[in-house]
Amino acid sequence: MSFEYFEHTADIKFQASGKTIEKAFEQAAMALKQVIAEDVKVKDKINKEIKAKGKDKKALLYNFLEEFLYLLDAEDFLFSKVTNIKIKDNTLKANISGDKASNYKFTNDVKAITYNSMFIKKEKDKYVVQVVLDV
Repeated sequence: MSFEYFEHTADIKFQASGKTIEKAFEQAAMALKQVIAEDVKVKDKINKEIKAKGKDKKALLYNFLEEFLYLLDAEDFLFSKVTNIKIKDNTLKANISGDKASNYKFTNDVKAITYNSMFIKKEKDKYVVQVVLDV
């Protein structure tokens, strides 16, 4: 057998950072929103509280971001901002606001969050997370 590898340009990789892990997660969510709808200004018409759990911080980040894709697909909800993120014992709660997704035009169809190249690390004065999106 033989194999040949090609550069894969279908995925989008990003890093997000913040002074706290909560701020890094918030910025990761905003990066996801930017990929989905670029510079579209989503109105804050609907408020929700979301929760996510994970066996570790990476699983928590994955499940947190996956929640936004679920809301988009299952509830026609596109978020505009994330506030009041609280992380304790690999459980996350946050408040989000947004609007019906059908009121907006999307730029990319994000199929999934992946664990590919995902990391969460603490640097001197900030947390950095890296995520790859399957588009």
